[in-house]
Parts: sequence; structure tokens; C-alpha cells
Amino acid sequence: MSESHECGCMGEDQLYKIRHSLAHIMAQAVLEVRPAAKLAFGPPVESGFYYDFDFGDSPLGEADLEDIENRMRKIIKERQPFERTMMPLAEAEALLGRSDQSYKIEYARELVETGKAGGDLSFYKNGPFIDMCEGPHLAHSGEVPKACFKLDRISGSYWRGDEKRPMLTRIYGLAFASGDELKEFIERRKLAMERDHRKLGDELDLFIQDQEVGVGLPLWMPNGAVLRDELEAWAREEEFRAGYVRVSTPAITRGELYHHSGHLPYYAESMYPPMIVDETDEYYLRPMNCPHHHKIYGARKRSYRELPLRLAEYGNVYRYEKHGSLAGLLRVRAMCMNDAHVYCTPDQVEGEFRAIIGMYRAYYSHLRMGNFRVRLSLHDPKSDKFVGNEAEWVRSEAIVRDVLNRMEVEYEEESGEAAFYGPKVDIQVKNLLGREETVSTCQLDFVVAERFGLTYVDKDGQEKRPFIIHRAPLSTHERMISFLIEFYGGAFPTWMAPQQVRLVPVNDEVLPYAQEIADRLRGDLFRAGIDDSSESFNKKIRNAVTHKIPNIWVIGAREAENRAVTWRRYCVKEQANVPFEKAFEALRRMRQQRCMDNFSDVALPLE
Repeated sequence: MSESHECGCMGEDQLYKIRHSLAHIMAQAVLEVRPAAKLAFGPPVESGFYYDFDFGDSPLGEADLEDIENRMRKIIKERQPFERTMMPLAEAEALLGRSDQSYKIEYARELVETGKAGGDLSFYKNGPFIDMCEGPHLAHSGEVPKACFKLDRISGSYWRGDEKRPMLTRIYGLAFASGDELKEFIERRKLAMERDHRKLGDELDLFIQDQEVGVGLPLWMPNGAVLRDELEAWAREEEFRAGYVRVSTPAITRGELYHHSGHLPYYAESMYPPMIVDETDEYYLRPMNCPHHHKIYGARKRSYRELPLRLAEYGNVYRYEKHGSLAGLLRVRAMCMNDAHVYCTPDQVEGEFRAIIGMYRAYYSHLRMGNFRVRLSLHDPKSDKFVGNEAEWVRSEAIVRDVLNRMEVEYEEESGEAAFYGPKVDIQVKNLLGREETVSTCQLDFVVAERFGLTYVDKDGQEKRPFIIHRAPLSTHERMISFLIEFYGGAFPTWMAPQQVRLVPVNDEVLPYAQEIADRLRGDLFRAGIDDSSESFNKKIRNAVTHKIPNIWVIGAREAENRAVTWRRYCVKEQANVPFEKAFEALRRMRQQRCMDNFSDVALPLE
């Protein structure tokens, strides 16, 4: 089955049809070499298509892909028409049963029993191949553009994504509107692989994952811990300036709290199982910080004079992600979130939301993460996953929409993506391959204050419910750092870099001067080191470049005599001979201003 709902909702455009048709063409070619193979799903996806097969005792390997690809090209030349036909379930079962397509039969029955098929089942035929499929497809196989596809790789997958179901073989193919676009994608992917945060995380000694510790539970090495600490220090400063106060709450709590907040019914599958304590009490590792902050707000009576109250915390949270969805730091089971909750009056909502969006803009602009879009995530009135107060949904969505419009923020609306308690603004960032991920979010909550009985006394002495804004502009350490590693290729700016300065002495005679400089830098809390190894001078420079040290200070006899350094930057060919005191002050300004000197267009502040 190559159902359209399996494809990521690309729409019925020409590229979708090309990819969808190629999935069928590939399945036809595979059945030519493995006639007994059982077919599962074969949808179009973002960069091409795939098909899942059960090969039984006759598996295919990477060496078979060239033969299958050649067979596909032959099918394309035959200009086989894609013809649609509709069948009742009994006829479909008989057709599929003749070739023992048990996976297709299971899904056909499900479609009819759940009413998703809307009656008869849709099939598409091209040449001798017929597949249960909703389409759409090209008119015939000859419409596939020349040189637009390439079979890519083979991997394992579970039937219906369930680890308890049979393991299948998935064959991936790349496909684009033209051969040039395919070539461009392959080149971009090569760069992305070179910059993959898992690869660079290992090469730059940033983090590890250990099977004995557990999958999805990263261990931060000293270099990676620096990145975390610097991001958190930056956030603390910005939040202090913006009027936030910091709190600290436990990473474990009684299940009653999550029943109270409403999270358990909605997020139970994403939470770790409860721990039984004192025989009867259920305790959970927290998947979010919100309920703890609500308890702090509700610990005593609040006056309108205290609002807005902005509670911030870098809190560790734990979520059970399925094994197959885990990916380096991008998707993990233990994470540290740049979280905060703003409690405010109705007339403060717009101002607070504007300030938060402004903070997001400032962070992303400073980090030069310009390749993002803003999504206004709305509720779906037909879905039961959202709190059922239509009037409040309309009101709160209008508030957020109006703020974005007033701030002239370009955004796209998407129904069904809201939090269960209110609309949200999601920052969607594309990686080097153009794949989009939600990095951070800002949510307007009109539900939880009532559930927790949170109130404030207004100027007339009446108790009112506050609005709550949930925000995490720097996302989690894990996800944000995964993006920064790949965007920067592991070359971080001075203020964030694990080692900020590498001193490279030309010979042992200048080691005392190099040590004096290192002591001065470390005394001012700079992360500086001396390469006093027995390697050649050129090898020392190469090592510093390989480890992407942002500032290399060369020390020779002339530098020692003049109390200077020769300053080489990672991303700039030119170097400069600079008096040490001047270089030291420039370095301090770079740190204080969090200068993004990992970009070649940023000049050193030497004046």
C-alpha cells in the first residue's frame, strides 16, 4: 500500500506523482528478482520514496540495488500506463491472497472496518504490477524525468512501526523533479554528512552515548558541557534583563500532579512508567516543568501588582521516545529545557507575547540561524485531543494571531498542531538537507490556571484567573546544540567554544612567555591551552584547525621580545601581529558581546 497519508502530506503535485510512481516501479522491479516477496507500505517521502518488503529467507542487499535500478529504467522506457480500479473487500482479498500478500490483506480489512476506505478499495496497475493505493500517479511510467532518481540504501523497519511486529526490509530511493536537482541534493547531503552532529560530536569530543547507560541518554563530555554552560549563562542574563526570576524544582513527582494538570491522559505514552513508592504512591520522572511552576505560583495568594510573574528554570525532563525515533541529540529521552512560564492578566498577554517573540528574534538573529519559519499552531475542533472550549480557543488564537500580525512576523497557520491547552507559535528550522524540525515554541494557555485553581486579586479585590504563557526560546540543550553543531560545522564562536585560544609556541625557548599568557587568560576565566607537544610547528597548527579552535595565537622569538602574539582565526586566511594587551582586550570584548566571530565577515575588535 502506498497511501497518500503515509507521505508527509506533500500534496497532489507533479513531484509527488513522480515519487509515488517510482515507488510502484521499484516494487515491480523488486518482484522481478524476488517474486515471493510480500509488500508492505511504499509511500513518497520528503526526498524521494521507499518501499517495505518481507523477503523471508531470500533477502536483498546493497549489491542488488544497481540491478533493480536498471530494471526500473527499463520499466520507465516501456511507458506503462498507471490505471486505477476499485474493488470491494472480498475481491481485493482474493486478488491479494493469490500472491500471499498478508500485510496488504490486513491493511485492506482495517481500511474497510474503520471506514477509512469509504467503500471500495483503490488499486493501481502498471504493466504486470498491481498495488492497493489511493494514488495519484503519473499518466504512464515514461513521464518520469530522465536521471531524476537513484536508489539510495537499504535499512530495517517494523511493520506498522511496531517493534513487536515483523521486521521488514526498506529500500529507499531519492527522486527530484530533474537530474540537476538530484545532483544538488546529493552534494548537499554530502556536506550534511560531513557536518552531522553525531559525527562531529565524536570528533570534537562533545558527547557520547553508552549502551550500558541507555539509548537516548547522552553523556556530555567536558567540551560539550561548555556549550551547555555558555548557552545557559546567556539565557540567564537575557532573562534577568527581561524580568524573569529563577526557580528550581525536582525531576520526580507523584502521579497525582500529572492527573491534575491533564498531562497523563494526553502524554502517558511519552512518559516513563510509574515507580511505586511506599507501596501505593506512583511517582513519575517529569516530562515537562509546567506543573511544578504552577505549584510555585499557587503556593500563596497573588496580587495583580505581582504580575506578570515570570518563572524560569533550566529543568531536566525525561520522555519515552520510541527506539526507532531516537537520533543523536536531536531526539533523546533525557533533556534539559530552557523553560519559563509567564503568569499575567488578560490585558498583559499581548505585551508579554510580544516581548517573548522579540526575545526569540534576538536569539535567532544573533546565532545567525536565519533558515527558519514561524508556524501558528491551531486546534482542530473535530479532534478530541484538545480541551473543548471553543469560545476560548477562538479568543486565544485571535490574540496570538494579532500579535504576530502587529509585529509583522510572517507565519503559516496549521490546524491540529496546538497544545491541548492552547495555541502556540512554533519555530521551524531546516537542516542542511532542508528537513524541518520544531526547535522552540511559545504557547498561550487558557486551561491550566483553572485546573490548578490559580488566581490573583485584581485592583477591585476580585479573584481572577491568570493567563499562562509557556516559552522555551533556546529549546533543549540537546536539540539546540545539535542544530548549532551542524550549522557551524563544529566551528563555534569564541564565547561558546570549548577551547577559546590555542597557544602555539614555535620552540621551547618561548614556552615561559606562552605560559605567562596562558596563566593571564585563565586567570580571567578564558579557556586557553598551550600545545607543548613534540609535534612539528605545522602539525600543531593543523591540529588546532582540525579541532576548530577559533583563535590560534602563535608565539615566536619576535612575539616574546615584543610581548605580542600572531593571531590566526579559524575562518580567516589573514593573520595579524598584535600586542598582547591589545589582543587580550579584544578577546574580552568578543566574549562580553558574544561576538559571532565564527563568520568570516566579522572583524576583530582591535580598535
